[in-house]
Amino acid sequence: MRRTIVACSASALGLGLALLPASSASAKPDTDCMRAGMQVLKDAGLFSAVARDGLPIATAVGVGVTPRAGTDVSSLPDPLPLRVVLADHRAGDNSLFVYPWCG
Repeated sequence: MRRTIVACSASALGLGLALLPASSASAKPDTDCMRAGMQVLKDAGLFSAVARDGLPIATAVGVGVTPRAGTDVSSLPDPLPLRVVLADHRAGDNSLFVYPWCG
């Protein structure tokens, strides 16, 4: 069972990496921001639930996340799958949301 969970987690992470926007060849993913976001979810006791069920946009907004100018929140899936949340954290200035824990 544990191997299945680890394999699924690795697959989700790989899929999340594939969803990164290609802004430039020299841009590096903002993994510090992603790790900080994961820690926020863990500190709030939400990481497992978000991994299983996704992150409701209202929950994200409730902890200070704001849509970036031009983001049409109504066009996004709600809840957001964890792989999408993590990919958005890595997108830096190209993200859909602004995260208060990312600099």
